[in-house]
Amino acid sequence: MIKKIAILGSTGSIGKSLLEIIENDKKNYKIILLSANKNYKKLINQAKKYNVKNIIITNEVSFKKACSLKLGKNIKIFNSFKKFNLIFKKKLDYVMSSIVGLDGLLPTINIIKYTKKIAIANKESIICGWNLINKELKKNKTEFIPVDSEHFSIWYGLKNYSKKNIEKIYITASGGPLYKIPLNKFNKVETNQILNHPNWSMGKKISTDSATMINKVYEVIEAKNIFNIPYNKIEILIHPKSYIHSIIKFNNGLVKIIAHDTTMKIPIFNTIYNNSDKKINSKVLNLEILNNLNFNKVDLNRYPMVKLMKHLSIKSSLFETVIVSANDKLVDLFLNNKIKFTDIQKELFRIINLKEFQKFKKKSPNKINEIKKLNDYVHLKISKNVYKTKDVSKYY
Repeated sequence: MIKKIAILGSTGSIGKSLLEIIENDKKNYKIILLSANKNYKKLINQAKKYNVKNIIITNEVSFKKACSLKLGKNIKIFNSFKKFNLIFKKKLDYVMSSIVGLDGLLPTINIIKYTKKIAIANKESIICGWNLINKELKKNKTEFIPVDSEHFSIWYGLKNYSKKNIEKIYITASGGPLYKIPLNKFNKVETNQILNHPNWSMGKKISTDSATMINKVYEVIEAKNIFNIPYNKIEILIHPKSYIHSIIKFNNGLVKIIAHDTTMKIPIFNTIYNNSDKKINSKVLNLEILNNLNFNKVDLNRYPMVKLMKHLSIKSSLFETVIVSANDKLVDLFLNNKIKFTDIQKELFRIINLKEFQKFKKKSPNKINEIKKLNDYVHLKISKNVYKTKDVSKYY
């Protein structure tokens, strides 16, 4: 039986990887929808190649350019995720949600009711709006699978286990592109150093988050949300090889270690081919890596962002949106040479400890609009540079 699927963010790395996987099994899949923001040329080429009849282009300029191409009746072009009801006549079998940033939250929530299964690769959505997503998942009885290698491996390792059986979950971190850079040189770190990740090929933003290690703080928040386990049962370990993606210690004394090659194709493949007999080409088991796994505790002097863990509230709140939004803006300033690398974490701690933002620890998001407004406000506050306080030492 042919499975019907949709990919939100098909021109990004996750979307392209999924299309490459489906390439070898076209006869069993029909792609109903692809979407992109600005990259309309790539999107249209994808639509033609995979015979996709519906595309969404959210950027207004790119949408108009695509419409001017006069593609005929073969491809319908939409400019909003509010048009799902015009596209989906029956429930899809699978959706990949891989739109970058908080822009992915609304379409992720809106598409849940149209699919039997959704794989989400959008960190910000799970961090800032998990309670809204989870509500829709339960309401529509939609299966959810996380795509991040760490969370997919935890999800896979917890099959047939209850959260009550968990003693500890360890999320691994490579240490990022600055793992071996002396601390006294952090003040002079440049963008080209940040982009030189030892294990993964990533964009500028995620590479910077890897260097500060806020990406691992994000992953701890995601794990807490997805698996409904407290922060004190989750720990970050440095593992430079990036071969082990999670370690689960159970109350019965057993330990599960989930490993795979440093490619996102493996978790992506398993979100769509879960429990099937399909095979993906992967490397031969590397005994050299297995014999030299090298795990270490996190050095908080090198990665002070991990101290954010002490500032998180037990329950999901709008405070997570403050953290994500502030970091997004500060990383953007760094990548545009407006602030130094070390300023990212210093300024972030200043911002989140302002009284006006601390109050959000006690407020859970009830509507998407609350998250969007807060995100815009934090960005504006940083842009106008009106958040400065005299002393940050007690926080940082």
